[in-house]
Amino acid sequence: MFSIKITTVGSSSGIILTKAAMARLRVKKGDILYLTEAPDGTWRMTPYNPEFARQMTLAEEIMHDDRGVLRALASDSD
Repeated sequence: MFSIKITTVGSSSGIILTKAAMARLRVKKGDILYLTEAPDGTWRMTPYNPEFARQMTLAEEIMHDDRGVLRALASDSD
């Protein structure tokens, strides 16, 4: 378990992550972390954008379901 300290950064608040926590999250200074709420009410911090993952899942479904349409559109652009 890692502890996170909330500190003042200018007129805002920020968190301090240890080197070990950053290594475990596979992030570096300047990266963005996302805080998401789980169905059970707990919170999760991750470097992976859940909205982007959702959009990519939808795109993959469309590409699979409409493969023929996409192939036709690609050949029309010649």
